[in-house]
Amino acid sequence: MIVLSLIARMILRLAGWQVVGDVPDVKKAVVAAAHHTSNWDGVLLVLGSLAVQRRILWLGKHTLFRFPLAPALRLLGGIPLDRTASNGAVEQAVAEFRRRETMYLALSPEGTRRKVSRWKRGFYQIALEAGVPIVLASPDYKRRQIVIGPVIWPSGDIDADMVRIREFFQDKTPRFPERAGDMVITGTRRRETADLSQ
Repeated sequence: MIVLSLIARMILRLAGWQVVGDVPDVKKAVVAAAHHTSNWDGVLLVLGSLAVQRRILWLGKHTLFRFPLAPALRLLGGIPLDRTASNGAVEQAVAEFRRRETMYLALSPEGTRRKVSRWKRGFYQIALEAGVPIVLASPDYKRRQIVIGPVIWPSGDIDADMVRIREFFQDKTPRFPERAGDMVITGTRRRETADLSQ
């Protein structure tokens, strides 16, 4: 991990980027990464996580995890998500948290690179039900920084917690500002119906 960290730091330095903020001292967390307007956001997030010696995991459709791609996808942090299973996406992600000693799961609240009117609540529901904090992270293209934000423990009052979350993201400049979604989520859903798509 130390070698990968040095390589990631060198790549970021050569590209004119730097990681700023405090690395959270927690073993498990949901990383809410926004604004997601470009494929480069994911590349920067991975480089930033390696630079601070944290391995980021992500969710992908289970149909992608077939030979010969499966080993490579898992090596890159992929976790297969079975959309056809009786338990939903949130429940599967929570189960992954419970079976692992350490886990940083990166999720985009927008759920897409296109402009959306509302953020999806899956990142919040997973953190709440898994009993893990939310770490905020954002690529700021104006300052060329990968910003690690505060650690937020979800209280269950999503509207109140979103005030702090919006405060962090509101001054971060995405690569394509016109695609940045509105940071709006209102009300909580019942646990058994919560999903990443809601």
